[in-house]
Amino acid sequence: MSEDDFHTDPATEAFVTHRNLLFTVAYEMLGSAVDAEDVLQETWLRWVGVDLDTVRDRRAYLVRIATRQALGRLRTLARRKESYVGPWLPEPLLTVPDVAEDVELADSISMAMMLVLETLAPTERAVFVLREVFDLGYDEIAEAVDKTPAAVRQIAHRARSHVAARRPHGVVSTAETRAALGAFQQAVETGDLQSLLDLLAPDVVALSDGGGIKQAMPRPVVGAGKVARALAAGVAVFGPQVTVESAQVNGHPALIMRIDGEIDMVVAMRIDDGLVTGLYTVRNPEKLTHMERETAVSR
Repeated sequence: MSEDDFHTDPATEAFVTHRNLLFTVAYEMLGSAVDAEDVLQETWLRWVGVDLDTVRDRRAYLVRIATRQALGRLRTLARRKESYVGPWLPEPLLTVPDVAEDVELADSISMAMMLVLETLAPTERAVFVLREVFDLGYDEIAEAVDKTPAAVRQIAHRARSHVAARRPHGVVSTAETRAALGAFQQAVETGDLQSLLDLLAPDVVALSDGGGIKQAMPRPVVGAGKVARALAAGVAVFGPQVTVESAQVNGHPALIMRIDGEIDMVVAMRIDDGLVTGLYTVRNPEKLTHMERETAVSR
């Protein structure tokens, strides 16, 4: 096949056009960029076997294939998480700055929101993502999840209520997040935790994902006092070989910490009413592969 044929092939053209959208759908359903890439491959293999003359809406059809593949993979992921060592956090993505301009998209892929989505059942998660983030119609979603439109409406209502009770309160300004991250960075670089401690909510939860590969807190740490002690212990072991840089992670400001130039951890936060209510550190090296290059997401 010549290069011109490749570019004008309608199946390839449609897939390339919607590739970033399909990746984002799969990632929001799975919380894993590696698995989302696998879903893309599976979607492509099925898409090239489709008779395009029978397809009315190529975008919707591709989303339907990707959703079905992601739902199947969600069940595999659930079994994997049962044997996972320590807390499980979504795989962080280094995202382009433009993502922050789409507030709804940035909110939907934030670490805090991805953890909320983890509390939904697989079909609820698919329906919520397709409806609330990508604005698909109930009929289209029904085809993707093999339910009736009426059932999808009920599932969407239930999922919205579940998410509303757990999502961050109000819109978090970039300035608030940067201030909290700046205090964290200062604590690492100087050993002075006071400015960070002043920003911790009384019920703050700290989660650290090492996956059994890197040292991490074996379980969630809850409460400002306990989190402060855990942070003090962690900061104490950092040496001059540690560098801290700001980055755009999952559509929001975050920190990348390197040891001798290699990424050691990514730090993200959830802010509610100006205080840090969630502190998320990912150290598992298998989850940091998408932090060396920007990942395009879209809807």
